[in-house]
Amino acid sequence: MCVRCDEMTDDPVVVSEVHQNSGPGWNVYACRACAPYYPPLPDVLDLLPGRRGEGEAGP
Repeated sequence: MCVRCDEMTDDPVVVSEVHQNSGPGWNVYACRACAPYYPPLPDVLDLLPGRRGEGEAGP
């Protein structure tokens, strides 16, 4: 089900990830029409210090 328009979709798009301190987290989904209203998910490697995007040259 789309988080924005509440319609059921056969082609959901992950628009957010909810993390928990204990127990499993969950994904938040939107339909293809509503997905552009949400910012893109960050690349996990870009969030780590000393990784891509921090001025280090690639291989």
